[in-house]
Amino acid sequence: MRKTMLYIAFSTLMFSSMEIALKSAGGAFNPIQLNLIRFFIGGVVLLPIALRALHKQHHRLNRSDWALFFLTGLVCVIISMTLYQLAITVDEASTVAVLFSCNPVFALIFSYLILHERMGRANLIAVIVSIIGLVVIVNPAHLTNPVGLTLAIASALTFGLYSIVSRWGSVRHDFNGIVMTCFTFLAGSLELFIIMAITHVPVIAGNMRQIGWLRQFAAMPILQNVSFQYFWILFFIGVCVTGGGFAFYFLAMERSDVSTASLVFFIKPGLAPIMAAILIHEKILTNTIIGIVIILIGSVITFMGNRVKTRESDLEEEDVSDFQTPAMAEQSAVAKAALAKLARHAEESSTDYSND
Repeated sequence: MRKTMLYIAFSTLMFSSMEIALKSAGGAFNPIQLNLIRFFIGGVVLLPIALRALHKQHHRLNRSDWALFFLTGLVCVIISMTLYQLAITVDEASTVAVLFSCNPVFALIFSYLILHERMGRANLIAVIVSIIGLVVIVNPAHLTNPVGLTLAIASALTFGLYSIVSRWGSVRHDFNGIVMTCFTFLAGSLELFIIMAITHVPVIAGNMRQIGWLRQFAAMPILQNVSFQYFWILFFIGVCVTGGGFAFYFLAMERSDVSTASLVFFIKPGLAPIMAAILIHEKILTNTIIGIVIILIGSVITFMGNRVKTRESDLEEEDVSDFQTPAMAEQSAVAKAALAKLARHAEESSTDYSND
């Protein structure tokens, strides 16, 4: 348990400092360039752990697997994290951190709409409370930075969508969280690199410079300022925050459960603004503080609801196992073995038929 809490503490610290680190490095790098660098480094950091997991499963990646990774890479790295990076450049790091921490709320909504998962009472209350907190922070009556708020909320919304697509894909392809995250990062980095390379084509770059809001994306730098001068900030963002943060998050999940590991995202809305105020001297508005408190309440409701749901699920499994007699358990095992044998026979028959 002590190791689990250490993993959660490290992951929370890394994720809570993410916006601050990106804000600090933003002046030296193009936002999209920084996105590419940090996710490529993060994917490389996770790669040895992901390969070991695949080796244990005796799983070799195929076209279907890579199609999934390119889909999740598109949603996560290119869409969600690009919006997130742009939000940090135009808004306060603390505000972006709090708004992005609401992504589990959007994930709950997407799980209901896409996967048709039942939304429990606690989750429904948490969604309503968190949305109230968002409204308080956004403060529609006195919008000071509508662009930054829109980008941050859109980033959280699309990251919630990525979470559901990733969960669906991991179940369908039998991947754990680290494998999904690692190859999502690498596939997304490749897609982003191709897009950035295209912006260097003279005709495309020239046309982009003719459009005001696209001008900053023309001929986006790829290796500019990637030097020893910025080594430590890139190391911290890529290895510690992106790679290490996710690695320790999934290690905590493997040693405990999803609800315990999710403490990371529940603590972040409170910790990130405090760190931003101390480290980069950002001012926290009164409505932001009120919104943070409301969102933290919603996070606590979500956490408690997940704990109760996990406990009830464990009790149901225990009741089923207690109800089974040894003879029933043996019959169940025999039936499973027979089904597996039939499945292998059918697969061999189909293979022989296709060869013929």
